[in-house]
Amino acid sequence: MSDIPVGPKRVDASKRTWLIASGCAGAVGGVATAIPFVSTFQPSEKAKAAGAPVEVDIGGLQVGEKITVEWRGKPVWILKRSPAQIAELPKLDPQLADPESKRNPSEFTPKYAQNENRSIKPEVLVVVGICTHLGCSPTDKLQAGPQPSLPDDWQGGFLCPCHGSTFDLAGRVFKNKPAPDNLPVPPHKYLSDTRLLIGEDGTGNA
Repeated sequence: MSDIPVGPKRVDASKRTWLIASGCAGAVGGVATAIPFVSTFQPSEKAKAAGAPVEVDIGGLQVGEKITVEWRGKPVWILKRSPAQIAELPKLDPQLADPESKRNPSEFTPKYAQNENRSIKPEVLVVVGICTHLGCSPTDKLQAGPQPSLPDDWQGGFLCPCHGSTFDLAGRVFKNKPAPDNLPVPPHKYLSDTRLLIGEDGTGNA
């Protein structure tokens, strides 16, 4: 009868590494098995990258509040404007490079947003938060009044920190700025008064 070794045994370091890796792989596998259940409730990351529509609940959005959602890897801003902010928009037309959003409408402004508010509902702005100059993301400058890098009569909007382009609260670019176009309005539509679908508008645009 052969002797059965007892007591502590030396463990090969290379085997220890493999055992740890195997354990980690098992843990990852356990997480992976849960993903299909979660993904049934929302688009997968691959689907989002491919342009799957994103549904957003804006029922709790307050006046002056802005939220950001991701669509096709881009930040989409949803801003609820006040009646006073909406009333100021037409007054800015002389200062803007494209006040009526006529430049490249198929790329930047769908027909239903070719109005003074650049929106379906006057109070809700929906734009892609990427500057049309070199792709930086503008910062919020929603408060009216004098501020660094902004004119004294500033009525609220967005400032690109990279090269100084400025946009009003409809995403329209001011004259004599590096950005050539207004902020893009993505395809979108309302599913209800409080549900917004980004990435599809019912006109074939997506």
